[in-house]
Amino acid sequence: QVQLVESGGGLVQAGASLRLSCAASGRSFSSAAMAWFRQAPGKEREFVAMITWSGGNTYYTDTVKGRFTISRDNAKNTVDLQMNSLKPEDTAVYYCAASFHLPNTRLAQKGWYDVWGQGTQVTVSS
Repeated sequence: QVQLVESGGGLVQAGASLRLSCAASGRSFSSAAMAWFRQAPGKEREFVAMITWSGGNTYYTDTVKGRFTISRDNAKNTVDLQMNSLKPEDTAVYYCAASFHLPNTRLAQKGWYDVWGQGTQVTVSS
């Protein structure tokens, strides 16, 4: 089984950059589709980005396209989220998630992700 630990969150000003990292333990990491979700206070957890097991394909929610980049290193068992041009509305707890059975038509649906990290707080001030 895979266990996930996020790091890299913090408090930044609007326009700044942050890089989140998710470290995975477990031999099955390289076979999992990986994603980042986020949850702002009083809101539901929402999809941010995902990357296929090989790293060959990525998918982003419209509000972060062109600003965020997801990447993975299967040799190091890590998946990162580079966040540029941050906005106050990006403020949330960011979660890393893994899926071992993700249909192509369900990439952004949190119910299809099997393993979750504990989350890391990102706060963007205006």
